[in-house]
Amino acid sequence: MVKLEQIFDRKEQEKMIRFLHAADLHLDSPFKGITDMPADRLAGLRESTFTAFRNLIRHALAVRPDFVLLAGDIYDGEDRSLRAQKRFHDGLEQLGAAGIPVFLSHGNHDHLSGGWVRFGLPDNVTVFGPDVETYELTVREHKVAIHGFSYRERHIERAMITDYPAAAPDDGILHIGMLHGSIAGDKSHAVYAPFTKESLLQKNYAYWALGHIHKRQLLHSNPPIVYPGCLQGRHKTEPGMKGFYDVELGGPEVSMQFVPCSAVVFGEIEVDCSHVRHATDWLNACLAKAGSMTARTGPVILRVHNCRLSEEAEQLFAGAPRAEWLEILRESAGDDVWFSGVDFEPSGTGSGLGDSPLIRSVMERLSGWDAEEWQSVLADVYQHARSAPYLEPADEERQQRVKAAAADLVAGELAK
Repeated sequence: MVKLEQIFDRKEQEKMIRFLHAADLHLDSPFKGITDMPADRLAGLRESTFTAFRNLIRHALAVRPDFVLLAGDIYDGEDRSLRAQKRFHDGLEQLGAAGIPVFLSHGNHDHLSGGWVRFGLPDNVTVFGPDVETYELTVREHKVAIHGFSYRERHIERAMITDYPAAAPDDGILHIGMLHGSIAGDKSHAVYAPFTKESLLQKNYAYWALGHIHKRQLLHSNPPIVYPGCLQGRHKTEPGMKGFYDVELGGPEVSMQFVPCSAVVFGEIEVDCSHVRHATDWLNACLAKAGSMTARTGPVILRVHNCRLSEEAEQLFAGAPRAEWLEILRESAGDDVWFSGVDFEPSGTGSGLGDSPLIRSVMERLSGWDAEEWQSVLADVYQHARSAPYLEPADEERQQRVKAAAADLVAGELAK
């Protein structure tokens, strides 16, 4: 027999609206930073953004939300591949056949001024234009207004939040804002369409569906201001499982469930080498750690950080170049693990190589460069006729990756 409380819970749930919030799909990302992976495995990795998107579509078809929000950077670049456009179209068409509306905005990576052959999108899809627009729909007893815009060009430095209409507190409408941008003054990521948390709260919206920052973040809980992160990590600076949010809204409380959908997870494992005496000891420890991670996440790309090295372990590792240690790891790993690199922490320091004065000096030097200095340093590379077409834009995201790579390089040389 069904309990009375269950009936009440079900009726309350029926009053809610349910939607999926995803962003930063970066379909057909080339994974440019990965150059030493065998061609067949690299091809599989390049398929991972499409696999993550299929996982999103599969979840939507299973739970039948009232609509789906895609908050920018659907594609990885402004010149979108035909393959990416076709796969995206096919996924949206499946949602359309199931009667699920989709609202999408384009971000800085896939802005409206890019050059591409457009596929006509299904009738269930609404695309925001370059100016802030509002679309209304009715979901059961709820009136819903969704506000958003698409990037006209790659760089939007203006605070677009000023163009969003404020909601009257008693208008009886659930207002949802879609915004691909970043917090003003946050230098950890390229700043586009900047906003402050206070400026979002002043609009009196029930939910803010953000995009652009690839790390999952809840900036505010009531009302929710949410970055779902990207669907699929693309390099070691985007570690961990990625995915989207399944949201229920309209009752006294908001329900938010994170749904993982990464096809491949980037990560790092830490291996305690205090008792390592032989190469097999170390190899077994690495493979055990990797196996534990794949059991939780599925396929992984891992960097191995060796810590607490005993004197015996230091002598062991000094017996062969780091490249050889990495090679035996790769030869011993299964198909669901790729080892991207190894680094070593010297014993007796109580801290890693990242704390060395030399690395701090390098990082402080890089952090002190302004945009003009970055352009000057990278000029020879980006102006070279052969290399320029294959390089990612030298934006702030790229600068952060260069800084991390510089630290790894110095740490590796010190470890030798």
